[in-house]
Amino acid sequence: MKVIKNTRSICPECLKALDATIYEDEGKVFIKKECPEHGAYQELYWSDYDQYMRAEKFRCDGDGIENPRTQKVNGCPLDCGICPEHKSHTALAIIDITNRCNLKCPVCFANASAAGYVYEPTKEQVTGMLENLRATKPVPATALQFSGGEPTIRNELIDFVHKAKELGFRHVEVNTNGVRISQDVEYAKKLKEAGVSTFYLQFDGLTSDVYKFIRGIDLLDIKMKALQNMREAGIKSVVLVVTLVKGVNDNQLGDIIDFAVKNFDIVRCINVQPVSLCGRLPQQEREKMRITIPDFMRLTEEQTKGAIKVSDFFPVPTVVPISKAVGAMQDKRYVEFTAHPHCGMATYLFVEDGKITPITRYANVEKFSASVKKAYEKAMKEGKKVSKRSLLGPAIKNVKLGFMRKYIWSVLTEGSYQALGDLQRQSILLSSMHFMDPYNFDLERVQRCVIHYAVPDGRIIPFCTMNSIHRADVEKKLGMPIKEWQSKHKVEITQPF
Repeated sequence: MKVIKNTRSICPECLKALDATIYEDEGKVFIKKECPEHGAYQELYWSDYDQYMRAEKFRCDGDGIENPRTQKVNGCPLDCGICPEHKSHTALAIIDITNRCNLKCPVCFANASAAGYVYEPTKEQVTGMLENLRATKPVPATALQFSGGEPTIRNELIDFVHKAKELGFRHVEVNTNGVRISQDVEYAKKLKEAGVSTFYLQFDGLTSDVYKFIRGIDLLDIKMKALQNMREAGIKSVVLVVTLVKGVNDNQLGDIIDFAVKNFDIVRCINVQPVSLCGRLPQQEREKMRITIPDFMRLTEEQTKGAIKVSDFFPVPTVVPISKAVGAMQDKRYVEFTAHPHCGMATYLFVEDGKITPITRYANVEKFSASVKKAYEKAMKEGKKVSKRSLLGPAIKNVKLGFMRKYIWSVLTEGSYQALGDLQRQSILLSSMHFMDPYNFDLERVQRCVIHYAVPDGRIIPFCTMNSIHRADVEKKLGMPIKEWQSKHKVEITQPF
């Protein structure tokens, strides 16, 4: 056993903050901690030590926000809101507009049936949360996801999308199971017309048994119909969101990638999320289900027969030097994805004639990022503005010229949302984000989280603390018991207004 670092975590039982150790053992990375009341816990953190260390090289901490909403009182993670200890601004904001849902998925952490009460912010509260997110300094939130529960169950969703666009959110996406969209193509058209940029579609696999296990019901035909209706509605941006469970759908990654390529006209991204293990589970049960980001990368290489390799994936903060340099060149501040290097890994896949080519075949990503970082830091040290020549001169040596002209040039020189969108429409982003649960919880990751929930009381809460610690208190405080809600609204909790 080799100690890698010391950190802080939480007890899965009482959620108290504890000292923790991250260590290597037999080529894998684990986290261990001990609660004086509930005993010791050991959990797999990353299943490949070499990949853990490779990702670590790309660490890039942010400088937090200038106007935190809470103060440091009880310490991380109890002061979430965001407190001054946080090191990243918001890259993607989330607003849950309901915890009602038209499904009862066994793996879900946010539904009224499980909670026993209905949480549904008013229109005024949603507007307040949007305004709060846009008020963040130095970089206001520009990307937003409406989530739940199932957000399409609220008919006001279209009004909320309009309001978000009015307040300056350039990217607005809807996190959906696709049930309502599968039933109503006109509804999909209305969401698109309102300004929805992307549909974040729950998509766990290509066989019925996967949905029966993860969602409790066969949803395969519904997923296909939802995609068909999105296509008919003129929607050009869908993210396939895969909850990855060991022994359930981890043998379908290659098939899902093939499916995305065949539906490249509308699919822009595959986001694979290794399952978060909530509730009280014995270690033996957790080991049966636990799957980590390196497992995802290895399985992808195996199932694509090497068309996509483990070495094609890079951690989220790899792109931070580009954001900084382009921002300096344009004399503005862009969103910087200063997530912890072990939160997620991704690669771009370019599709031509039905075949995929990872970005690494066209560019040396590591050298490209390093050269951009060097040019930026040199300009900052000398007090000069970053010029196209100083930025692109060194960087271009690490990219094939034709690829640079076709895909990258406008992003680097314009730095616009339109240019980034054009790049995204010509590729598929294959990514994996492993959201933490109380067993593998690492406060160092929390402090660098870039995905933040807004809640009606004015707080902005990092994703993993919201779902592991704060959600129950937030929603119970602002929610209504199910029977009381049903009596007031005269409908079942699974029905829209």
